[in-house]
Amino acid sequence: MKIVVNKCFGGFGLSSKAVKRYLELIGKECYFYKQTKYSFQDGKDEYSISNEENGGMFISCSTKYLGEKIDKIPKEGYFYGGHIERTDENLIKVVEELGDEASGSCANLRIIEIPSGIEYEIDDYDGQETVHEMHRSW
Repeated sequence: MKIVVNKCFGGFGLSSKAVKRYLELIGKECYFYKQTKYSFQDGKDEYSISNEENGGMFISCSTKYLGEKIDKIPKEGYFYGGHIERTDENLIKVVEELGDEASGSCANLRIIEIPSGIEYEIDDYDGQETVHEMHRSW
């Protein structure tokens, strides 16, 4: 069984290019919004639609077109790659296709293989992940 894990400190994350490809594979639209204004005083943020493939950490993704400029990213349509099951066939395909380009700015995504039928858990230390066979604990 193949599993996608992060092998560096920082944390699991997909690049914008990987997000776009993943959404393409599952038949959904992809719209990136870059945070262009953050206001501590009045709390009014601003996001502008972006075509950047390498937008870094201040890019949000929506599966719905929200307009050219918005003040917040609504929950409906918001896409976060961290919610994808790590054994998802499309996620594995994206990492295999894009290689290092699939990794987000604080990630180093790799595919590991474990025997099928094994119950496992993903453990992380400061974002660096390892896969362990699950055992009973008392």
